[in-house]
Order: sequence, then C-alpha cells, then structure tokens
Amino acid sequence: MKAITVVPGDPGRVEIRDVDEPGPEHGSLLVEGRLLGICGTDIDIVDKGYGAAPPGQERLLVGHESLGKVLEAPEDSGFAPGDLVAGIVRRPDPVPCGPCSVGEWDFCRNGLYTERGIKELNGFGSQRWRSEPRYAVKLDPALGDRGVLLEPVSVLAKAWEQTERILTRSSWKPQVVLVTGAGPIGLFAAMLGAQRGLEVHVLDLNDSGPKPQLVADLGGTFHTGDVRDIGLEPDVVIECTGAGSLVYALTEVVGAGAVICLTGISSGSRRIAVDLDATAREMVLENTVVFGSVNAGRRHYEQAATALAKADPRWLDRLITRRVPMSGFADALHKRGDDVKVVVDLQA
Repeated sequence: MKAITVVPGDPGRVEIRDVDEPGPEHGSLLVEGRLLGICGTDIDIVDKGYGAAPPGQERLLVGHESLGKVLEAPEDSGFAPGDLVAGIVRRPDPVPCGPCSVGEWDFCRNGLYTERGIKELNGFGSQRWRSEPRYAVKLDPALGDRGVLLEPVSVLAKAWEQTERILTRSSWKPQVVLVTGAGPIGLFAAMLGAQRGLEVHVLDLNDSGPKPQLVADLGGTFHTGDVRDIGLEPDVVIECTGAGSLVYALTEVVGAGAVICLTGISSGSRRIAVDLDATAREMVLENTVVFGSVNAGRRHYEQAATALAKADPRWLDRLITRRVPMSGFADALHKRGDDVKVVVDLQA
C-alpha cells in the first residue's frame, strides 16, 4: 500500500512510498484511510524538524488529522465494518505518569507520551491503518467527509471544557468571547462559542478570503487591527495565534474575572518589552486567569463529535477549501490565499 513519508526537517525528502500492510500488532481495527487533514504541525515537521520518527527509523509516516472507514473489527470492540472513524493522536507514556495512568494522556507530566504522525509513532497518512479500539472514535455517518475535522475540533473542545471549569469559581456567567486568529482552530473555537450561545468576536490580521463570511454565518463579528482598538472587553478569550505581543495585549483589554485560554504556539522568536509588574498587579486585582491547553483526551474527541454533528453541514463544507491526492501532499503544505482547511484524499 502507499503512504506519505517524510524525514523531519528535510522538505526535499517528502515521498509517497510503498510500505507493508499494517499487521494486527498495530491494532485490532483495520481501517481504510479516506482523508487526511493538514495543519501547521505537519508544516513544522517537514520544514523545521519538529517531532520525531519512530525509534531506529529515519522516516516518519505523517498524518494526525484522520478519517477512515472500518474494514475489520472484533465483535466485542463496539465497531463494525463500514463505520466512519477517526484516530486519537496521543498515546500514554510507558511509565506511566499519574494522568496517563487514568487515560488523561493530554496532561502527561513526564513528556514520554507518543503521538501518531508526530512523535515517535507512524501516523494515519496511508491507504490503510490500524488502531486499538480505545484509540478510535466512531462518527455519525451523516458527517461523511466532514469527519476529517474531528481532531482539530477536539483541541477546542478541550480548551472550552477547561475554560468552563475555571469559570465555575464564580456564579457570574460570561457573555462575550473573543477568538484571536481565524484559521481552522480559530473558526472552530468560534463555532463552539456560538453553540454555547455567547456573543462571538473573531480578530485576524486581514479580512480577505472566506473567513469574514464564515464568522458572520456563525452570527459572529469579524475584526482586524490592534486588539486594543476594537472596543471589546471580552469575558473569555480563546487565543489561537501564539503571538506573544498579542497575548500580552489581551491581558490589558479583558474584563474583570476573564479567562484567557492559550491554544496557539508561535514558531517565531520575536522579543518584546513588557511591564510584568503592572500586568501581575492587574491580573490579581481583576481575578484574571491565563492558562494553556494542548492536545486532547478521548472525552474531548467525543465532545468534538457531538459538536460537529450539531453544526451546519453547509458551513463545515466551506471549511474544506482544497482537496489534493497523496502525490500533492508536499504542495498542500504551502497555503494559498483562500485556503482554510486543505485535505489529502488517501484513495486518489
């Protein structure tokens, strides 16, 4: 079968290779790979050497945003041939640490976790792949190809879950959410905010392409420019850019008791001068919380599946702006002006 393989950090060595069929030692579910989503992590793996191939191997079989159809499943697995599924990315560490021992591998404390298609485990970018049933999530068949969006939505499902847990410290309820960044992660953050009945605002660098209308169709308001100038005092911020200067500015504009969730990671190293004493003072006096959230546990994938099933399918369809065959993977890493989510057809 064919698979997409890379040497992390060497963009000239992206290859579609013939590889062995996955054996049962890789999981009792055999899945036909249908679609693979591409995100910034894939670009960082190829261009910057983020992640790692499996121990003893030079090449990594990439892909962590998966969608497939079950071909074989044990009778007691909860799956059956024909089921639409997505694979969970992270695996617990072998020690395991406390969180990993209870299935919370997204909170791994010793860094020994592995991740399919990213860190020391081959991914889902092949015509067939295997998984253990506990690391696969069944999707509503009505989702069809939209199911490839499950993994990125799971990241925001966790972000919102953790944000809401922090908000339970008070009887006060948030009304206004600001999402910074209108890439796929930002749009999903906005979608989940709209599903919660909040007033949604999205801030991005520019207003070209389909993103402003996608935000408007959620009932949200799209902004550009400096966050200090848009006239908002949000109760919740879901930050999806990783830009340090923006994170600092957010602490200056949020309302009292606000929660700022950081989901973005910047690949830059730009230094800025900040008055940390003043920031700390204001955060204490205003009961502000800033926290980070990464990856997702199984329950977040299940929350994401529920959220996708509730979403307007026509809106979700518009997020998938480009489909390429496996041979087009390297080209798909380079975003075009109107791209939102690019996916790879693993059967083309």
